[in-house]
Amino acid sequence: MQPILEIAQKVDLKADQLMAYGDAMAKVRLATLKQNPTRPKGKIVLVSAINPTRSGEGKTTVSIGLAQGMQRLGKRVALALREPSLGPIFGIKGGGAGGGQCQLEPSTRINMHFTGDMHAVGAAHNLLAALVDNAVHFRSELDLEHRQVFWRRVLDVNDRALRQAVIGLGGRLNGVPRETGFDITAASEVMGILCLAEDLADLKQRLGRILVGFDRDGAPVTAERLKATGAMAALLQDAILPNLVQSTEGVPAFVHGGPFGNIAHGCNSVIATKTALGRADYVLTEAGFGFDLGAEKFFDLKCRSAGIWPSAVVLVVTARALRTHGGGDPATSGSVEEIARGMEHLYHHVESVRAFGFEPVIAINCFPNEDEGDLQTIEQGCHSQGLSVARFEGFTQGGAGALALAEAVTAAAAKPQPPVRFLYELEQTPEEKIHAVASTIYGASEVAFSRLALKDLQRIRQLGYEQLPICIAKTHLSLSSDPAHVGHPNGFELPVESVRISAGAGYLLALTGDIVTMPGLSSSPAAHRIDLSDEGEVVGV
Repeated sequence: MQPILEIAQKVDLKADQLMAYGDAMAKVRLATLKQNPTRPKGKIVLVSAINPTRSGEGKTTVSIGLAQGMQRLGKRVALALREPSLGPIFGIKGGGAGGGQCQLEPSTRINMHFTGDMHAVGAAHNLLAALVDNAVHFRSELDLEHRQVFWRRVLDVNDRALRQAVIGLGGRLNGVPRETGFDITAASEVMGILCLAEDLADLKQRLGRILVGFDRDGAPVTAERLKATGAMAALLQDAILPNLVQSTEGVPAFVHGGPFGNIAHGCNSVIATKTALGRADYVLTEAGFGFDLGAEKFFDLKCRSAGIWPSAVVLVVTARALRTHGGGDPATSGSVEEIARGMEHLYHHVESVRAFGFEPVIAINCFPNEDEGDLQTIEQGCHSQGLSVARFEGFTQGGAGALALAEAVTAAAAKPQPPVRFLYELEQTPEEKIHAVASTIYGASEVAFSRLALKDLQRIRQLGYEQLPICIAKTHLSLSSDPAHVGHPNGFELPVESVRISAGAGYLLALTGDIVTMPGLSSSPAAHRIDLSDEGEVVGV
């Protein structure tokens, strides 16, 4: 690893503009963020993927490797990526800082605690929850109706036992009993606010707009009315500052914010992205999980809010994921026919990319001992659709294994930037917005709203939130709401079970199917294989 001050110099940052966390990590100071760099703004390259298997398809690894490949081509490049959550690290996917020769460094520190941003978000969120229950307990002038409080608590560890809970038990001194539950911190609205805020003033305004419940007259109660905004912002004083680290080959990386793509909007912070854009010619950012979740939200939520637009789109595919979508077993070599059937799934995502005006570059993330016939089948299928395609072997070769992809992406980014094109207009009804995403991006023929969802939508209209954009929470394993329905489903029904108001983040959160906002651990979680060595090194991540 290079000293972080040497990495900072690559993006014109000086020592007094940084808040150092040792010699390998730093935050960009608030005063620096307020400065407007005079150099031209860079170009955004968005990296997304097809629907992955449960182990993921290496989207972060490809993003890092692609940046390293572009650096080898002499490009001034920076990364703008999300922070890992402890949930997947101790769950099934493991670390979220890339892999092999395409990692963020120091990877273990980034995967675990990092600079404390995730914990700060959790603390701010749970402070608001405590203030809510305190107001109920003391029957404050807000006159909160405890049965109409829907602000839950958060924790950054997968724990299914906390999805539903009853609090306030043990008598009058311990609060008012009510039903509630926990979400994972990455799904917190505070995380969404942190990642969509433009600056500190915008952060505080968004925090104040958080809707926590209703009083006994049915009037909305916000964080501002609870006098929580200032204290929450104080807890986020450092968390709002983007983190600067590096890749294996020394590419500057702004790693900041960590909303999940399946239950939140799946993109890193606007502040980090714009900081990188002002200091590099190319900014590599990702949106996950697949294009149906993170990337759609990148366009319809992040780009709409921040006034940015990418210059190129990369779709990551793997033979094992295509084999899964072709009806095969991802753990075996299978047959070329399974890959060929799985290509229909890829083609669907290609059409989704085209819906925003882009021709994607297909990145085939190659694992060791990959079957050559599988790779050729993927390449032939892409060529038949007129798609630019390149193999990526960065995991084992670093930037050298990403040169072909880097050249293809550089060529794509050199073309005229497509005009801004969203899937829906804000003036449309929430139902129309949900249907636009479901039909165009997922391939659904209709949307079915539960009785609870219809009541939610009625309240949304009564409160005047109907012009907010839509963030859909859905399984990442399928285009549909059923994780077992892999491949290229057509004509299915998308069930919307409820619609939450995320007034601070600035969107309506539609929960579909059996999606949960607090994941659970598997029967053999990664936590079983993580340890601390006698030398004080974390192993097994």
